[in-house]
Amino acid sequence: MTVGRALRAGTGALRRAGVPDAAGDARRLIAHALQIGADRVTLALDDPLPDHAAELFSIYMDDRLHRRPVSQIIGHRLFWGRSFRVTRDVLDPRPETETLVALALAGSFARVLDLGTGSGAIAVSLLAERPTAEGVATDVSPAALAVARQNAQALAVADRLVFTQADWFDGVAGRFDLIVSNPPYIAAAEMADLQPEVRDWEPHLALTPGGDGLDAYRRIAAGVSNHLTPGGRVLVEIGATQGPAVAGLFRAAGLADVAVLQDLDGRDRVIAARAPRALRDLRNADAKTAD
Repeated sequence: MTVGRALRAGTGALRRAGVPDAAGDARRLIAHALQIGADRVTLALDDPLPDHAAELFSIYMDDRLHRRPVSQIIGHRLFWGRSFRVTRDVLDPRPETETLVALALAGSFARVLDLGTGSGAIAVSLLAERPTAEGVATDVSPAALAVARQNAQALAVADRLVFTQADWFDGVAGRFDLIVSNPPYIAAAEMADLQPEVRDWEPHLALTPGGDGLDAYRRIAAGVSNHLTPGGRVLVEIGATQGPAVAGLFRAAGLADVAVLQDLDGRDRVIAARAPRALRDLRNADAKTAD
């Protein structure tokens, strides 16, 4: 059997099973079986498919027909131009999250805190782009932190990124001029309607906090002022309908310049805000009033 014939058969099987982007997925899977780049598959279409690659391709296809995400099958995902290791313990880094990275890089920062880091894609990308910056990345999951550490090491930022097992701000000390997060935000009632690649294969702890999906933002809003430098920025990813609610939580927490920002498809994607520049003065005034 040639590479091209196997590719056509795999594409057809995925299409019949209703798998989105059947042709693209089959191409990536056969490329992984052949240990070549997906952009090289076209050049190999007339070549015989080696037995070992045929066996691997069959295994990968079976996984994909069971709706296992391609990134988990091949073990990595491109994000912000870099390859990140992906397992069932972390969310698959989405292209939409690159909106948050772009917004973070549009400003200056020397010390960043990534809450709920997962694969580490956000924190590692930011430090890779800013070679003098340092950071702290937290997650409640030890397994997720292990994946994030591997990504930090592979992308040469491990010496500037401290990993901490923490539930949001618990155990986090110090202040940061940038705080970022892609927290779980899917409402409990929405979980059943997710694509099986997400619902059945990604960690529910990283997808939903239960209830209305806003609990993580409530925790972040409650603690962020204690960890931002005066004028420091906070950027959080949101669901497409959550902009007004999350913006309201941040305004109620005393943050300034609260804005709802869109991704490249025009959907609400990120809430941006700042700590008041006179944060310490405001705290001193509040303390005197309380006395």
